[in-house]
Parts: sequence; C-alpha cells; structure tokens
Amino acid sequence: MEQNIIDVLRQRGLVKQVVFEDDLKALLASGPQSFYIGFDPTADSLHVGHFMQMIVAKRLQDAGHRPIILIGGGTAMIGDPSGRQDMRSMMTRETIAHNVECFKRQMARFIRFEGENAAILVNNADWLLDLNYIDFLREVGAGFSVNRMLTAECYKQRLEKGLTFLEFNYMLMQSYDFLVLNRKYGCVLQCGGDDQWSNMLAGADLIRRKEGKDAFAITFALLTTSEGIKMGKTAKGAVWLDAAKTSPYDFFQYWRNIADEDVEKVFRFLTFLPLEEIEELTRYNDERMNKAKERLAYELTLLVHGKDEADGALAKARAAFSGDADNMPEATIPAGMTQVADVLVAVAKVPSKGEAKRLIQGGGIIVDGQKVTDIAATLSDAQLANGFVLQKGKKNFFKVTVSKN
Repeated sequence: MEQNIIDVLRQRGLVKQVVFEDDLKALLASGPQSFYIGFDPTADSLHVGHFMQMIVAKRLQDAGHRPIILIGGGTAMIGDPSGRQDMRSMMTRETIAHNVECFKRQMARFIRFEGENAAILVNNADWLLDLNYIDFLREVGAGFSVNRMLTAECYKQRLEKGLTFLEFNYMLMQSYDFLVLNRKYGCVLQCGGDDQWSNMLAGADLIRRKEGKDAFAITFALLTTSEGIKMGKTAKGAVWLDAAKTSPYDFFQYWRNIADEDVEKVFRFLTFLPLEEIEELTRYNDERMNKAKERLAYELTLLVHGKDEADGALAKARAAFSGDADNMPEATIPAGMTQVADVLVAVAKVPSKGEAKRLIQGGGIIVDGQKVTDIAATLSDAQLANGFVLQKGKKNFFKVTVSKN
C-alpha cells in the first residue's frame, strides 16, 4: 500500500500543524487535489527561506496533486506583519511585476508547469487590485471577529509598537485568496510556514462559512539551526537561489559549513535521499561528518543550480583542500580585511600590495580552488564566515580564518 504523503512529510519532520489531519489524509488518498503555497515577491530572487516550501510543493506534486503557486502581487502592496517588529516598505507595481518574472524562472527547477497535474502560477493582484471595498467588506469582512483577530500571533507582536489598519487587512486578503482559488480551481489545501498559521486557519474557516465545504491548512517547521536561528543568513545578508546573487560555489560552501548537529535535519527537510541513507551518512560524530556535509552541499546545489554547477562547486571545494591540510600553515586576518591583495600581504608575506596585484594578474593566486583574476577581488560571504584556503603558486598553501573580534 502506497504511503500517504502526509505520513511521508511527518517522517521527514516537516509537519508542524494540520487542520483535521485524518480528514485531509483521506482526501489526499482519494485522488488528485489542488493545493496552494503563497510567495510574496519582496525581492528579485527566492532565498533559502523559500527553499523548503518549493521542496514540499515538489513532494506533493510528485504524489499526484496539483500545485497552485500564488504570487502575492496584491498583498505585497500591503505587507505581511507576521514575525515583524516594524512595517514593511510598500512596493511599486513595476518592482513587483519584475520580481514575479524572476520567481517564475527559478520555480521551474522544482516543479512542473507542463504535463500531468501541471502547476498553475497565479498572481493575487489579478483579483485584489480591482476589488470594490464595500462589496469586499460585506462579503468577507462580516465573517471576521476583531476580538479573535487580535489574539492571532501574527498581530500580537506588532500591537506593542503599533499595528496599522493597512496591515490589519492582511489576514482578510490572504483568506480571500484561498476563497478565490477554491472557487476557481477547487483548491482545498493551503500550505505554508508555521508563522502563517493564523492567516491560514482564517482562510479555511472563510471557505467553510461561504461555500459550506471542507478546506484544510498545513504548516511546516521553519528551517532553523539547533540554536533556533533561521538558516540562510550570512554576515552580508541572505543566501539566494539566484546564481547572480549567491554563486553556486558560495551556495555549496554555505551548506558544507553548517554545524554538525544541523546536518541530519537539513538532509531530511531539503533532500530526497531515503531516510535510511541519511541515517547512515550522519551517524558518526567524527571526521566522517565532513563527508556527509559534502554530500549535503552537493545534493542541494544539484537541486538549485543543476548538475554542471554542482560538479563544478564540488571540484573547486576539493581542489581548495588538495594540499596537505593537516600540515598547512594557518593564519588569521582581521575582520575588516576583504581584498585578496591585502590578504596576500598579510598572510603570504608578499612585500607590497602592488606586488600582490602583479601576482594576481599573472594568474598565480588561487582562493578555495578558484583562480583570482581581478586585482580588486574580494572574499565571499562564505569565506569570511567560514575561512578559506589561499594558494600562491604551486606549492604555497595557507589555511586562513577571519578574526571574530
């Protein structure tokens, strides 16, 4: 008997909360269903925070269900107050439209927009921007209790600093999205991060009130470290899925350098490796964990950037440590030092910055297996955070770390 997709997600540790789980499992087992996941286009690229939602969408699609990818072109003009201490800056329609196009290209790596149970991509600007306010209040607003809304987690944090009426409408807008998708596409399930639970419950309840139908919501655990900090952040900002914003090599290195205690969780959440294989890869608490990290970094880079880039990142990473790592000279540079030329003077005893630039121009400098060709080259976020290997010529290797002070 084929395993229910909800059970599969639970075994991976992904599921956080579900509305009427037994009924939802029965519905998903009865045949293909439509579900939706929403994304606010607040940047021109998806980032690691979106990664898990795309993986869940792929798992559900592979199980036979139809994804509806909702881009919040309308709600982005209000801004989601969930998990925020301040109000989001409002975006122009032109910026939102550009970001939507960028999202489309990246999402096609994860889910199918053609063939059987092909995904549908919709933009809630299509129905939100032309709403008649009075009609909306009569149809949707009448079903919401202000007292109940104020108890929702997404509003509690903002009440202390001031919650605008603009933001207060966000729950109604998101609930209306679910209603529209239910009416137009038969959508019965909303998926999202656990910080969206209150909004998702409101949407399912609105469908029950207005349509007299069952509707469901399921939230997934947020991708955090063992210390409870959201993954996908570096000293200089987010880890993006766009190669132009975070290179495939830096993306690879981010996952290669996560803490040992986080490796198994990330394998379960973000890869499609069988649980038995994950258990075998991560069962050791010694140097063998480095092999598991390398495999993790490769699998995730493969998913996001494709085989060629994953192979290239793996080769560069291995080349960076092809010297005798145990006997390699170690050096520490100050936190503010970012130019490769400055590092050469400080670490490799190059007599001057001018000489360092000449070495770079001559092709004799390699950082983490990648030849440096720009005399103004700077270290990447991953290198600043996790250290790197500097190679001068064929035989001079230095293991360099960055001072935390």
